[in-house]
Amino acid sequence: MTTTVTAEAHSAPEIEDVLNARRVWPALRTVLATLGTAVTVFVLATFATFALGAASGSNPAAVALGEVATQEDIDRLNHVFGLDRPFLVRYFDWISGAVTGDLGSSWFTTIPVADSIAQAFPVSLSIAGGAILLALLFGFAGGTLAAVTRGGVIDRAVTLATTVSATVPAFVAAIALILLFAYAIPVFPVAGYVPPEKDLGAWLLCLVLPSIALSLDAGADIARQLRTSLVGTLQENFTIGARVHGLSPTRIVLRHALPIASTPALSALGVHAPRLIGGAVITEVIFGMPGLGQLANRAALQGDIPVVQGVLLITITMVVIIGVIINLVIARTGGADRSAA
Repeated sequence: MTTTVTAEAHSAPEIEDVLNARRVWPALRTVLATLGTAVTVFVLATFATFALGAASGSNPAAVALGEVATQEDIDRLNHVFGLDRPFLVRYFDWISGAVTGDLGSSWFTTIPVADSIAQAFPVSLSIAGGAILLALLFGFAGGTLAAVTRGGVIDRAVTLATTVSATVPAFVAAIALILLFAYAIPVFPVAGYVPPEKDLGAWLLCLVLPSIALSLDAGADIARQLRTSLVGTLQENFTIGARVHGLSPTRIVLRHALPIASTPALSALGVHAPRLIGGAVITEVIFGMPGLGQLANRAALQGDIPVVQGVLLITITMVVIIGVIINLVIARTGGADRSAA
């Protein structure tokens, strides 16, 4: 009898360990798969970026030395820039240096590319971050209101607003906002950038218009996806059972239905993330903000390939990181879905 009890006592922790391992493994597998995909996308995108720069045919030595330069002078300067080395050697040197923060130097100003990007990056990050937050706010608020008032006035108003917002390009919305707030309602600044360490309030104000202009399309898509998903979720058996048990409509929507229905909306955000980051580069030019867009534009006009490649590398990194975060959140939501069901 004692032996049997002891065996059962020892087997219980072992069973619990097995169950814990079974619960942890799917999450770990999702994380590993997501990171593997991110690394693959990063390598392929950076290789394509570097290859396009190498294939551009830009010769900084010839531009810097002028028409009177001899071929020997051009070859010597090309050697200084490292352009006489094989393509793959230059790529691996570039990507290995980028991992340590060394993106090379500008061909024309000799300023380290990392220093130029460090000054411009906070501007683009602020605009893209603001646009993502507004897209989530408008999308989830509008989609939830439309779903819970399905067929009503609010539902039709949200549908109309999302349809219009999705058809307006970001640069058109930016120009319209500038005209509106420069003359009719001069509340927000229409150009320029103030760092947050200098004036936090002014920094927030200067981000309002570009973030709104950039978030319209993504917010509209998130709202549409969430409305459709949430309408279906509210008709599932577990939400009907929750109503039968007397739970409040607000708790049913926010606590039970919304976490499950949000997966398509988050997937839509993942699709729009590259557009939001790329759009930030364009939007900041319209609003005269000294971000990565201004930096890349000047470098492209000069043929300063290291600067252009550095900006593209940072942009690719931002897209990959946001994609990883969204995929992990979606995976987590899927786990909530299974547990709730």
